[in-house]
Formats: sequence, C-alpha cells, structure tokens
Amino acid sequence: MENPDINYKPPYAEAVPLGLQHVLAMIVGNVAVPLIIANAIELPFEQTVYLVQAALFVSGVATLVQALGLGPIGARAPIVMGTSFGFMPVMLPIAMTHGLPAVLGAALVGGIAMALVGLFLRRVRFLFPPVVTGTFVVMIGLILLPVGFAYVGGGVGAMNFGAPSHLALATLVFIVTIGVHQFARGAFADMAVLFGIIAGYLVAIPLGLIDFSRVATAGWLQLPVPLAIGLEFVPVAIGSMVLISLVTSAESIGNIEATFDSGANRHVSDEELSRGVVAGGLASSFAAIFNAFPQISFSQNVGLIALTGVASRFVVAISGGFLLIAGLLPKLGALITTMPNAVLGGTVVIMFGMIVAAGIKMLSRVPFSRRNMLIMGVSIAVAIGLRGQEALYTGAPADVQAILHSGLVPGALISIVLNLVLPGRAENDRQ
Repeated sequence: MENPDINYKPPYAEAVPLGLQHVLAMIVGNVAVPLIIANAIELPFEQTVYLVQAALFVSGVATLVQALGLGPIGARAPIVMGTSFGFMPVMLPIAMTHGLPAVLGAALVGGIAMALVGLFLRRVRFLFPPVVTGTFVVMIGLILLPVGFAYVGGGVGAMNFGAPSHLALATLVFIVTIGVHQFARGAFADMAVLFGIIAGYLVAIPLGLIDFSRVATAGWLQLPVPLAIGLEFVPVAIGSMVLISLVTSAESIGNIEATFDSGANRHVSDEELSRGVVAGGLASSFAAIFNAFPQISFSQNVGLIALTGVASRFVVAISGGFLLIAGLLPKLGALITTMPNAVLGGTVVIMFGMIVAAGIKMLSRVPFSRRNMLIMGVSIAVAIGLRGQEALYTGAPADVQAILHSGLVPGALISIVLNLVLPGRAENDRQ
C-alpha cells in the first residue's frame, strides 16, 4: 500500500493498524523522559504514573494538531509528536536543583521561543539550508543508533543488560520486521514493524519479561489537570531551556523535511514548515501547562514512514487518537508501557538506520563541493566525537557539560556557523 500522498485516506482496516504501529514505535521513548526524571528526583509511584499519563495525553493532542491542523497551526502532515530526549541534559539538572515547577516554567518559555522561530521562519530560513538540515538529520540518526542498541540489550541500567534472552528477543523482532517488509505484499508489508513487535511481545510473555502488575493497579480514567504541578520561572533555567529550544528548532526542521523528502517524495513548502515548527513550539508550552515536558517530532516515526512509504497524515492522526486515549486511560497506558525494551530495540535500530538513510537522501541533492563536505564532516565529527569523549570537558560547568554531551547542540551550531562564515555560500544557495 505504499503511497506518498499525505492526503491519502486508506481504508480503516489498514489505517488503524498502521496508526497503532506508529504508537508502538514511539511509546517507550515517549514515556522514558518522565520516567527517568521521576526516578532521578525520587518521585512516588503515583506522581510518576501521572507524569507518564500527561506525556501520552499531550503527545496525542500535539500529533492531532500536526496531522489535521488547527487554524494556522500544524503542518497538516504525517508528523508524530512526543516528549523530546534532546532537552533531557538540561531538564535533569534543573529538576534536581530547582524542582519540577522550574522545569515546566522554563519549558513554557522555551516553547514560545521555538514558536517564534517558526513564525519568522522565512526570515531565518537562510540559517537552515539543505546542507545544514540534511547533515542534522544524519547526526540525529547516528546519535540515536547507540540508544537503539541499548534497547536491544534490555535498556540502559538494566541489571541483566545484554542477557541472551534480550538479544534473542530483539533478533527475533528484527528478523520478523525485515522478513515481512521484504517478502509480504501490500498492506502487510507496510505493517512490518507492527508484526515484529507483536511477535516479540507474545514471545516475551512466557519468558517472564513482562510485568502486568502495574496494569492491575492502574485506574480506569484520569482526566488531565492543568497546572497540577505548577510553574516557576527561574532565570538560569529559562536561559538554558531557551538556548536548547532554539537549537532544537533545527532538529524539528530536519525531521519535518525528512518526513516530506523520504515519505512524500517532495520538498516541504515554507508554509508547511513554518506551521509545523510553530506547532512544535506551542505544543511544548501546552505540555508545560498540562504537566508534561517539551515536544518534538519523533525521529523513529520519520524512519517508519521512510521504511513503509506510507505518508498519510490521516494514519498519523489515528495514532494521535490512540495516544490521547491512552493518556486518559491509565490501564491502557500501563499496558502499552509493559513493552520490553528488547522488543522495541529490534525495530528502532532499523528505523534509526532509516533516519541516517533519509539524511543521506537529502544530502544527495546538495552539491558535494569541498565547502559542503567540510560542513558535513566537521559537524558530524563534533557531534559524535564529543559524545564519545566526556573527559574532554569534565572541568566545564555542569550546564556546559550537558550541552556538549548532547552532541546535537554543538553539531547543529557548528553546521550553522560554518555555513554562514565559509566563502561560497551565495553560489551554493543558487545551486
């Protein structure tokens, strides 16, 4: 059923499982951020569950806005929104030092900053030419690949990380996903990730890798309560969050461009891109009000669209509906979060690899001049190298260490700056 038309409406019998596939591809990553922060500041179980439900609800609302639009807001494209890992290096120290209200207050301001970038995108678009956004997409994929293989091993911090059961489970999911994608026909091939995840989940049950106890204790209905945690506006926290929000705008632009380029087989228009970035920023501010963390277009779903070739925004709207409902029904949300990390790992390594491929496809349309190759090479080298050698900056302040270790922030800044200062930009833009 491969179809690059973003306005294509597949039959519900195909659209619903395809939408569920998008949810399963991102669900663990979406709830990982609130779980990590909750554990770091030792929140009680009830508050942890509340943060997870808030993350599901907000990502559902944000996905629906991106897919269907809300007036001038939303790209009206197959963009799945979720809680951003990119803000983690900044949010974690803020949460531990100043508390969750300070994180949410800073996130609200940071979301406004990102929305302003989207609103005035035509004036700042020169900062994000294809050589920059294509390089950024490649960096995203390369940085995420180790995360994918951490899932394969059972998840970061797992006591039995790398156990044969985890590796076997991930391998099974990997083989089923590749096999269905390559040898099945029609809609079945498009649902390869769903089949892989289902196969892994069913095998994990008799292996004792799934804990249903939280499903039994979870409630049936939980309505979102705005400002339940509260907002505090701490200047140092706001400064850090605004900085990373501005840089993350490049990630948002790269993901949206990759979605159109690899899924719809066309370039995104300035209007679509502007509406998408505005929606991402406002979604982050909306998330802060509803007790969740900043939102971003999810890279694994970009990879999923590249893998299946199905770019229907209505399929993604269905996934947004699933997420919203999961955010209102704690039992359903708890059931989804029982997904073993190894099962997810078997699919995300494929999707993260597809992100790299999507970035390479974007760069293939860029002249491979010495200037552009220098921008690509140096930016990727900085992004990957800094993450691999933390000892180089252990003497720096904690906030600086967090920004450098992210890889994405310094890599993005390097690519933007090099594109601005290296000679030949005018000639390159004309090409």
